[in-house]
Order: sequence, then C-alpha cells, then structure tokens
Amino acid sequence: MVFLFNLLVNMGPRYVWFRLRYELRRRTGLLKAQYPMNPSAKEFVTLRQWKELPRTFFFKNKEELIKKGSDGLEPSDGWNDEASDSLKAQIAEFQKGNLLFFSASYYPVTDWLTNPLNGYRYDATAHWTQIPDFSPTAGDIKYVWEKSRFAFIYPLIRYDFHEKEDLSETVFNELDSWITANPINGGPNWRCSQEISLRVLNWTFALHYYKNSPALTEARFQRIMHVMYWQMRHVEANIDFSRIAVRNNHAITETLTLYLTGLLYPFFPESTKWKVLGKKWFEEEITYQIYEDGTFLQFSMNYHRVVVQLLTWGIRLAELNGERFENEVYERAQKSVEFLRACQDEKTGRLPNYGNNDGALFFPLSTARFRDYRPQLNALAAALKMEEGNFEDSFWYGLTADAATKHKLPDAQDQKSKIENRQFNAGGYYTLREADSLTFIRCGAYKDRPFQADNLHLDVWINGENLLRDAGSYLYNTDEKWTTYFAGSASHNTVMLGEYDQMLKGPRFVWYHWVKKASGQWPSKSIQSTPEQSMAQHPKTYVFEGRIRAFAQVGKNIIHRRRVTKYEGEYRWLVEDWLENAPDKLPMHQIWHPSDAFLKGFSLKAVDRNNRPMVAEETEGWYSELYGRKESVKRLVFSTSMRYIKTEIFAVPLLPV
Repeated sequence: MVFLFNLLVNMGPRYVWFRLRYELRRRTGLLKAQYPMNPSAKEFVTLRQWKELPRTFFFKNKEELIKKGSDGLEPSDGWNDEASDSLKAQIAEFQKGNLLFFSASYYPVTDWLTNPLNGYRYDATAHWTQIPDFSPTAGDIKYVWEKSRFAFIYPLIRYDFHEKEDLSETVFNELDSWITANPINGGPNWRCSQEISLRVLNWTFALHYYKNSPALTEARFQRIMHVMYWQMRHVEANIDFSRIAVRNNHAITETLTLYLTGLLYPFFPESTKWKVLGKKWFEEEITYQIYEDGTFLQFSMNYHRVVVQLLTWGIRLAELNGERFENEVYERAQKSVEFLRACQDEKTGRLPNYGNNDGALFFPLSTARFRDYRPQLNALAAALKMEEGNFEDSFWYGLTADAATKHKLPDAQDQKSKIENRQFNAGGYYTLREADSLTFIRCGAYKDRPFQADNLHLDVWINGENLLRDAGSYLYNTDEKWTTYFAGSASHNTVMLGEYDQMLKGPRFVWYHWVKKASGQWPSKSIQSTPEQSMAQHPKTYVFEGRIRAFAQVGKNIIHRRRVTKYEGEYRWLVEDWLENAPDKLPMHQIWHPSDAFLKGFSLKAVDRNNRPMVAEETEGWYSELYGRKESVKRLVFSTSMRYIKTEIFAVPLLPV
C-alpha cells in the first residue's frame, strides 16, 4: 500500500487510473478488438498520383541529390577516406547477413522475429496485445525491434549515393520481406507505437530517395501504402498510452509522425485529422517535455539527441511545406542545442555518458561515431537558422550551404581562453568550461519520473578524455544485478549511504521516494579563497554548492551536500561531501569511476572529518559505453563512519591548463 501511495503521489491519479483501465482492457480482450489483424487492402492513390502531389520532402529524389553533390553542396566535414571505409565495411557486413545493433555490435539476423542474442522466436500470428515487452524467456525485445525500425536503410542509401551503386532493389526487398513476415497488428513488431512511427518515417525517406527507381513498382507502392496506413491507424488509436502512461520521447515521435503522415500523405481518410491533432499534440509534448532552460524530462543525453533529430525533421518539413509550429517549439529547440553544447566536449563532440541510453540513433545520416553529437546538433541549428550546415546530416536535410560561401564552425581552439560556467536549474545541471577541461555536475529535483539515482554525480573531461565518468546503462531487460548497478547510485560518482541508493528501486523503470528537494549553483564568476592574501598563495577558484534530500527509505530529512571547487588554470578539483541526519549504523561511501587515462595521469587523495588520510578500496566496477556491451573496470570507494569526506583530484605531476 505504501508503494501504491508513493506511485500515486509521484505519477498522479490520471496516470494510475489510465494504467489500471488499460490493463483491464488488455486482459478482457477489449483492446485487442480495437486493432484488427489483416484488414482488406484498399487503394488510396496510384504511384503516379503520389509522385505528382504538391508536397515537399527534404529532397525530390536521388537524381536531385546527385546534382547537388556535383554543384558543390555535398558536405565537406566528416566525409573522408576513413568515413568511406567505415561505410563500406558496414555494407559488407550487411551483405553477409550481419546488422549493426545499437551502434555497438554486429549480429547475424536471419528473420524479423528472432532475437539474435538468445535465438527466441516470436509468433507473428499472435495479436500484439498478447506479446509482452519483457519476458525472461524471450529476453530483451529491443533485439527484435532493432532491424524492424529500418534505420539500417540509411547506410544503404548513403552507400548508394556516395559509391554510385544502385541499391533500390535491396531496400525494397527488405520492405517486401517485412510486410510478408509481419501481418498487420500481429507479432512483436506491432507492439510499440514508437517503433511503428519510426518505421513509417524511414520508409518515407526511402520512398522519396528511390521515387524514380524502376524497383518502385505500382504493386510495391500499393502494398507499402496499405501497411503504412494501418500502422498510423495503430499509432493514433494507442496515442493515449504514450501521452499519459509513458510521456517521453515516445510521445514526441508518435505525435510528430501523425503530423508528418497527414502532411505528406494527404490521401488517407484520416490525414487531415492526423495532421491537425499531430501538430497540436507535438507542440504540447515539446513544451512539456523540454524545460524552459533547454533540458529534457528524461534526464538522458542520448534521448535528448533523439528529440533533437525529431525536431529537425519536424521544423524542416514544416518549413518546406509552408507551415510553422508555435513559437515555443523553436525556442525549446534552440535552448536544447545550447544546453547540449554546454555539456559537450569540444574536441570529440561527445557528451557525458549520462542517463538512460539504449543506443538509439533514429536517423544515422553520417559515419560519425555514435557518441559524437556534432552532426545532429549542427543539423538542428541549421534548421533553426542559427548556423550553416557543415556535416553530412545537414546535406540530407537540404541544409548544406554552398561550398564557396559556407562559413566554418568555430574551432575548439578559438575557445581556449574562454571560461564559462552555466547552470540549468530547471533540469538540474551545472557545467564549467575552462580551456580544455569540462566539469559537469548533476543536481536536480524530480517533478517527472527519474530513471537513474545519479544526483550530485560529477563528470570530469580534459582534452577529449572522460577522466571521471558515468558507467552508462548496459541493458534494460537483463538480470536484476545489472539493472540495479547501472541504474543505481553505485554506478555514479556520488555518495551512497551503506548499500542504499538515493531513491528506492522498484520494478523495471520505477523508482519510489523521488528526490523532491534539490538545489545548486555556481557563483557568477571566480572568487579568491582569501582576498587579502596574494594570488600566488590562493589561486582563483570556481565553487559549486549543491544539496539534495534523499535516502527517504532509510530515514527522514537525510541531506547530502556536495561542494566542488575547481582551481582556475590547473587540472585540480576539490570535492567535499557531507551527510546530515543519516543513521549512525550506516557507513558513508564516496564512489569514483576513473577511466584508464585518469589512472595513468591523475590521482585522488581523501581525508575524513578529522583530516586523517583515507585509503580507497579498489572494487570491481562496470562501464557500458554502448547498449548491450559492458566491461569490467576499476571502481574506487572511500568509506567512513563519519559524515564528511574531502577528496582532491589532481594531475600527477600537477600541470597547468
């Protein structure tokens, strides 16, 4: 009862009532009746009529893109011999039957229904309402969904474009195969409306690129339109689940796809309704999910990038078709770019490995590394008219400037002398950029559901190296041991009380006892430790002060305070942690996850409340940079029965910045 009450307080009565009603409808078969299997085919328009529609996509067809490339509009940044070799290698793997999953590992894929990780095969004749999204026997359903998203067609299309080898028959054969193997509303690939929406968007991209290809026959077109229509009927019918029960990037994806389907395919009977409602709902979701400071309610860098890509599609296609969203959509989009860039390592384009990350990259339009966010951020910035498009992503969106007039993006070297501290209070993030170092701190209260117990986590970057880092996500559907570690406080550079997380872990993605009280701030500029003494003795510092009320499952009003002091002009940080009102019987643990680069050139030195040196216990930790992959790493823990730890982080020897 306590947990149910906590869930009611956190999520609200609307959520709880919807989930109860939805589950009742699923179990009684009422939900199943709403989604017919294998409805009769109907012709909406002919292939010729579709080609003549007065609707504008990012490009007209393959031939137009080839001409743009020859006119000097092909992207200059990111496309080189290394990128070409990488793309060729990916296509070679595809031709051998191996598909890149989650930008991490190749798996042999024999059909659309088998999990390549464990060999479990789903039943395509079972109605989607009878397919669980989590089953110990079936394993992680994402391994079946991954190919069915059809993001794999982007490397095929890019290879077709760059290497001048027609792959239209290959692409359409994949669509044919999927349609045959996945009857409407049957099997696992009809289970998730977001996966369905992505499939529709990706099929749309392929249809426009190969619009003039002989491989796109009338029969193929009719078959694709039939399935596309019923996919969007499914999305509309189930939209409340995403907007009420889930309310994250799923809702943004689905509402945008309803709008774009109504916009680009006006011949479906519901197209006008989808366009109007999809636009309205998309605007509402963006305004709700992206906070005023540009941070995102999923507390995840990668899921925020997912939204960045969706915003690019929406903003660009609306503009090309003479439409416009509410102003807040553009404002939140620009704030998103600014926030993510504030957290970005300028040398590599990477961001902290922070928050849930399932390897999602909806539209892989370049060969940049998965954690390099520059192509996607540049594309959205170009769509917003903030700057010109300089990466291959922008080329595909029609946002690349002419090579003769294009201005290069600011070089990282131009930022060397710039010192900037930023605070994003709505989301709870604090960054300090100085020369080639970046300090990132998480400190926020939750009004929307948390995903990891990571408050007061500290990330440190120097010259492109993530020295003190977040352990990542690994897998969502796996043994409890791993979900507990990667989602919990134990995998973050923060403090634990005994073996307790900052919040109480529930089933799946549920947390109880949310952190509701949190505050943090940087001073507006650097300060001196003792103004009356010389700078040589007391260098300038930047000081972050943060506090959270946490560990409610252990006791009342337990406070964790953290002060992070960064010494200007040095690779040196001082981290002080206090616990207040904590039970005496539980030890205080300060946890660190250093990279190999840190262990080679940096050190940690800690003292307790009595200024006595502390010895770190080296324990086994885990690091997951990419979904589905993990590696054993060193994890350092300072422990005390007292309630204060002071740790100095410094280069060996201490080097100037």
